[in-house]
Amino acid sequence: MSWKRSGPGGSRGYHHGNLKETLVRAALALIAEKGPAGFTFAEAARWAGVSPAAPYRHFRDRDDLLADVALRGFTQFEAELAAAWADGTPDPGTAFERLGKAYLAFARNEPAYYSAMFEAGISLDDNPELRLAAERAFTVLRNAADALVATAPPGKRPPALMMALHIWAMSHGIASLFARGDAGRRALPMTPEELLEAGMLVYLQGLGIGAPAQAGG
Repeated sequence: MSWKRSGPGGSRGYHHGNLKETLVRAALALIAEKGPAGFTFAEAARWAGVSPAAPYRHFRDRDDLLADVALRGFTQFEAELAAAWADGTPDPGTAFERLGKAYLAFARNEPAYYSAMFEAGISLDDNPELRLAAERAFTVLRNAADALVATAPPGKRPPALMMALHIWAMSHGIASLFARGDAGRRALPMTPEELLEAGMLVYLQGLGIGAPAQAGG
């Protein structure tokens, strides 16, 4: 059974077999418009062009839908971070600089996913699959921190986990404030990439670790 609806982006035709994917697209569109807390399950159903009861075939409630969106976001996030890190080639400093740029690019290019991942208030304790996806993404950053720590002289190496958490906090703060691709972005007299590079330079030098290579453009 097929159905059609005119909505954001114009007229589209769907099959009920695609309802789950359509609801995910609806959630992404509504997050982009209203934020992760700004819409109801019924609004997602209206956007998809189905009855208020139809989404319950795939999701328990709005939070379950948001968790699915966040899961997809973390999966894509991990893939993009891993591609940027590229196992630390050609050297950890250069690869780490690419990793930072990839982090900011994801927040800029996928603001709805980023909001669902970090701003929807979804409990990771209640969703083991989502927790694992988030941990896999963080593991890319942890591996990068391990590689950077290994460049420091023995006996002067900071704890890699502490360093990864510090770097994550700095990257997330810059991404959330200055690199996001929605109306929440703050003005900045430099690029977010330049700000992150400068912050990392100060941080790594303070730890006695070689700074990432200078930006190539």
